[in-house]
Amino acid sequence: MNPKTYDLIAIGAGSGGLAAAETAARLGKRVALIETGRIGGTCVNNGCVPKKVMWYAANLAQAVDDAGDFGIPAQRGPTDWNRLTRGRGDYISDITGYWSTYVDDLGIDYIQGHARLTGSNSVEVNGIDYQAKHIVLATGGHPVVPPVPGADLGITSDGFFNLDHQPGKVAIIGGGYIGVELAGVLQALGTSVSLIALEERVLERFDPLVSQVLMQEMIRQGIDLHMNFQVAALAETSTGINVQSVSGQCLEGYDMVVWAVGRAPNTRYLNLEAAGVHFLPNGIVPTDEYQDTNVPGIHAIGDITGRSPLTPVAIAAGRKLAQRLFGDQPTARVDYDNIPSVVFAHPPVATMGLTEAEARERHGKTSIYQTKFTPMRHALSGHGMTTAMKLVCAGEDEKVVGIHLVGDNVDEMLQGFAVAVTMGATKADFDNTMAIHPVSSEELVTMKTAEPEPLANRDSGIDWREAG
Repeated sequence: MNPKTYDLIAIGAGSGGLAAAETAARLGKRVALIETGRIGGTCVNNGCVPKKVMWYAANLAQAVDDAGDFGIPAQRGPTDWNRLTRGRGDYISDITGYWSTYVDDLGIDYIQGHARLTGSNSVEVNGIDYQAKHIVLATGGHPVVPPVPGADLGITSDGFFNLDHQPGKVAIIGGGYIGVELAGVLQALGTSVSLIALEERVLERFDPLVSQVLMQEMIRQGIDLHMNFQVAALAETSTGINVQSVSGQCLEGYDMVVWAVGRAPNTRYLNLEAAGVHFLPNGIVPTDEYQDTNVPGIHAIGDITGRSPLTPVAIAAGRKLAQRLFGDQPTARVDYDNIPSVVFAHPPVATMGLTEAEARERHGKTSIYQTKFTPMRHALSGHGMTTAMKLVCAGEDEKVVGIHLVGDNVDEMLQGFAVAVTMGATKADFDNTMAIHPVSSEELVTMKTAEPEPLANRDSGIDWREAG
């Protein structure tokens, strides 16, 4: 029996795979979409979407705490975890239901099962062979659990979204974006939280401004930070789970431990060797700037490529790949420079472009503009969060090459400024933009005091000169 043949087969029905399949189908191509889990992938089912619902719940809890300071009578009781998670589940079901119908309406063949490459243009699923001129690998990633004794006593972010009750005392291991997001949500909803990290600061790869201010705020909210802590083992005792370090320190009595130490590509079971696809020891599939692997006709997008593991990036890569292959756009590709991103911590972090250190290394002459203040949202509140902002400018014309923000609403304000940076805006362009008053974002167009001296000659703390 001859295998069924397509123009494109996308392996993985997450953001990237769906985008590639949808675009190719709209261009009139025969498309198959293969998924071993749930349609929508991590973002819809165990990532961005359910995380953001929980983040909003946490924000509302904090708003209730602040309401009395504004003369609004409100009192918070215990979180109704079942109602919250049930509503979250219904919301996700609506999204996956939409995608299932949409894929069917586009005429895409949706195949449920585990895909294995059997050649450079062939795939096997559930014992059935399929062929395509183009195969797109878009299988995403999974949470990593380190091989330490007792590791299975902890859960991952996937397990967090399956919780049927709110834990009372939690240790979150990992200071990256997943760790700080889960820590902020749980603490705001009433859980006692410890965040444990190997690094000296949370969000270590971000500009130090956001890390330092965020840590300050996390401590103020009651999150117990344990930095420079290398976990050696987890141990179950009569009083809960203990977290032990290699130096002999022991943190005791947790109801739950959450591993948030990173993610790894879902490529182990794709049988890449059968097609001759090159991959790294960590499972990443390298591609060129057009998402092509070393094998003609096999492409890779999203988290498995090791570049900018963000939903909009995977979507853009999937769309542009299909446009290049089938839409008469031979140069269509993703520009991986100047990608804005947000960490939904409490307060949120928004960042784009180069950090201060990266800008100095790449451009030499660099000017820094920064400010720190309490936004009006907290004018009457005793729980006021700090907002801090930094503009990184390079060259004589002070082209804006980095924006780093932490504070209320920075998640929403960065998108518009990202357009300006993408278009090559300078500090003068920002200065010439009329401010909106009174809003926090006006600070980005009113900052006046530059700090051009080398980073090494400046105070490493956060007691900066106020700007603006």
